[in-house]
Amino acid sequence: MSTHLYLDSGDPQHTRDLLEQGVLLAGVTTNPSLVVRHPEVVARIEQKEYFTKNEINALYKQIVQEIATMVDESVSVEVYANCDTTAREMLEQAWEMNGWIHNAHIKLPATPAGLTVAEQLVAEGIRVNLTLCFTQEQAAAVASATVGAAPGQVLLSPFIGRLDDKGQNGMSLIYHIQRMYHEAGVEHVRLLAASLRSREHLLACYAADVDIITAPYQLLLEWSDDDFPMPEESFMYEPGLIEIPYEEHDVHTPWRSFTLQHPLVTAGVEGFAEDWDAVLGEVGRK
Repeated sequence: MSTHLYLDSGDPQHTRDLLEQGVLLAGVTTNPSLVVRHPEVVARIEQKEYFTKNEINALYKQIVQEIATMVDESVSVEVYANCDTTAREMLEQAWEMNGWIHNAHIKLPATPAGLTVAEQLVAEGIRVNLTLCFTQEQAAAVASATVGAAPGQVLLSPFIGRLDDKGQNGMSLIYHIQRMYHEAGVEHVRLLAASLRSREHLLACYAADVDIITAPYQLLLEWSDDDFPMPEESFMYEPGLIEIPYEEHDVHTPWRSFTLQHPLVTAGVEGFAEDWDAVLGEVGRK
């Protein structure tokens, strides 16, 4: 199997622990909600010692720089964005974050503003990870917006678990995007299965030969403790959830013609922003 494995975490100690356990990590994905769970952040907030924007950004930089020394392929670093953040504001963050480490993928929401930024960054040779993907239309738009990128320069992160939470089979979206990209000859976007919640998700992604899997620390630790079981040839993923139907989309259509709105995208953007804002307090947000 050619699947690459990433850790989804904002704590460098998690990366260190798993590598010591023999987990072959090629990269790490981070996001604001994971970074605010870092022990240093938690300890300060418990004492009601809130961060300034400069302080939390400096800690984020320190975290990803430490992680980047332990994995070679990629560390995803996410811009701060709420529903009002402009493309220009995201772009300025992306330029700064890309200079933090040598192996960054700049993480952007798969929204109109996020794709506007991704289009420009790709033209500048910067690597990107389009996150909060919940539909084939978003996946088609990402392929269109980043056409001309080098293989591996663009990652796309569909969120399996959050679709499952709504009673939909998140893995079916993975299968559909794989099929759409294969039939359209899309080679510049690598599919990164995210929001894994269970061993079954992990095995299903390996069985599907997904380009990249990112999984939380506890799931990978338990998998390691069980000596890394892989799916049998007869493995079937049958979660008993509503299947998401396949849709026909032309990935060569200009990306702005696609509908990118989805309730889970809005909720995801707002959730990341709220977690980040919570560690700033009233003074830090000004």
